[in-house]
Amino acid sequence: MSNSFFYFKQFTVYHDLCAMKVGTDGVLLGAWTDCGNAANILDVGSGSGLIALMLAQRSGASIDAVDIDGNACEQSAVNFGNSPFAARLKIHRVDFNAYFPAVRYDLIVSNPPYFARSLKSPDAGRCVARHAEKLSFEDLFGKSAALLTGKGRLSLILPADTFDRIQSIAGENNLFLRRKTTVRPHAASPPKRILLEYSKEKTQPEEDELLIEKAPRVYSDEYRALTSDYYPDRPFRC
Repeated sequence: MSNSFFYFKQFTVYHDLCAMKVGTDGVLLGAWTDCGNAANILDVGSGSGLIALMLAQRSGASIDAVDIDGNACEQSAVNFGNSPFAARLKIHRVDFNAYFPAVRYDLIVSNPPYFARSLKSPDAGRCVARHAEKLSFEDLFGKSAALLTGKGRLSLILPADTFDRIQSIAGENNLFLRRKTTVRPHAASPPKRILLEYSKEKTQPEEDELLIEKAPRVYSDEYRALTSDYYPDRPFRC
């Protein structure tokens, strides 16, 4: 996406300062995440603040966001301040592992770095945003388990092929799968992403599949329905 900003129905997201731009993964997670009954929400790895803003639109929660990158924090602060939800949004520049808030969270959401073994970008900021060396899955689950309330939930988007590993790490931290949505970009393509929700409470998980495009640039009805609260005219796809 060439623009330095992206318009949503109720807010605008600038991303010119961020290593990672507004993209389909963030939009999917922000729209899919269940924020009902959440009074306190934490967005881990805020970037532009997109996901925090999406959840603020659909809830009355107080939302904290953390990011280790100064430019990302500056970007989030600008986008939060320009939004109608500014009073409920706060950005913190801090390593998630060193974050010790006074509250516990009903919902923690993250579009985390996950390219642990892939070729690194020469852009240092993009490398931190995309690679799991600064925030491992083990750290993410361990710290999230410590910060969640008893009925709290952890919501993530990850590559589809990480599921078995993630399930093992979640179990080690006494977090149990509640929801799983497998995401296919196109009807003929294999799953690319998974949307996952974990909780401290053990339940029978709900599982389904989401197709983004049923033909090139022809968006599926379920993708349109999922994102309809946010797009001013047509779905965004990067």
